[in-house]
Amino acid sequence: MALKVELKPGEKLLVGNCIITNSDQRTRLFIEGQAPILREKDILTPATADTPAKRVYLAVQIMYIENNTDILRSEYFSLINDIVTAAPSSTAIVDRINNDILTGALYKALKSAKQLIQFEEDLIANAASRGTRLSADSQGD
Repeated sequence: MALKVELKPGEKLLVGNCIITNSDQRTRLFIEGQAPILREKDILTPATADTPAKRVYLAVQIMYIENNTDILRSEYFSLINDIVTAAPSSTAIVDRINNDILTGALYKALKSAKQLIQFEEDLIANAASRGTRLSADSQGD
């Protein structure tokens, strides 16, 4: 069964190691075969991987694109170790990513890594709101 992808005008799509850029009209593509496929919005670069969770996503993304889990194995586990040490509550998501990688479900691992990014953003937002409340409480003393 073919994968149906609809692209907005100017939107990019990675298919294998090729970038496809849509023209000025909405386009529908049907893709058959085995190749890594990512929409532009789902692609991170080293410059945009500016948090620990995004660096995990980038490592998994490279594994997916290259179809090779050995390529960044040591870097990946170092990043994962740092995240779990800093935020033990992330263990369930990390376990899902690890399981997806071990079973060869690299696209699924990317989706799980995206959940890790959201988890990290939520942690940072919660910490920031607590800091604001603590600051306001201390001013009242």
